Amino acid sequence: MADQEREQALLTALTTEHFVLQTSRGATITESVGRATVFLSLLSASLIGLGFVSGNNQLVKPYLAAVLPTLVITGLLTFARLVQTMVENSLDLRRIQKIRAYYHEHYAGEYDFFADATITDPVRASWAAVGTRPSRYHLLFTTAAMVGAVNALLIGAGVALLLGLAGLGPAAAILVGVVAALAAFAGQLFHINRSSLLNA
Repeated sequence: MADQEREQALLTALTTEHFVLQTSRGATITESVGRATVFLSLLSASLIGLGFVSGNNQLVKPYLAAVLPTLVITGLLTFARLVQTMVENSLDLRRIQKIRAYYHEHYAGEYDFFADATITDPVRASWAAVGTRPSRYHLLFTTAAMVGAVNALLIGAGVALLLGLAGLGPAAAILVGVVAALAAFAGQLFHINRSSLLNA
């Protein structure tokens, strides 16, 4: 195969791969939005249900006993998948950046098309492609972190309610619930950060 034909075949393959990766990114974003929406809708419906039963003391405890574990389990499963889709999206973006760097090197000439893709650090290149830069706090602004925060609140509320039912005073139960919520949120952030670093 002549060099020109090989180059044309490579360009065709890269263009196809670029399209496939962009489609994959769109699918991960759509799935993340869908999962977060389902979880938050379930949470909203549960709070509305709590409003209906709150006037009857005999129904509140069984309702919370059924709903809180369901919300926590659903929230943790949603969180786990959101972290996976976040990592998949990030890997797809890095692969796209490599293809764009090839376009820039071989076809841009004196123009600055795809110039951001020539950054040597692939993580910074990925962040530059979405118009931001990595920082210590960037993981706090992900959908996974948002769901993690809701999970932490649910876990903290569940711990406080359990301790209150066990006879612990309200102030102490709330304090332990707050500590549990903070620990749960920190653990989920650690998982996001670890997953991001393992796939960097």
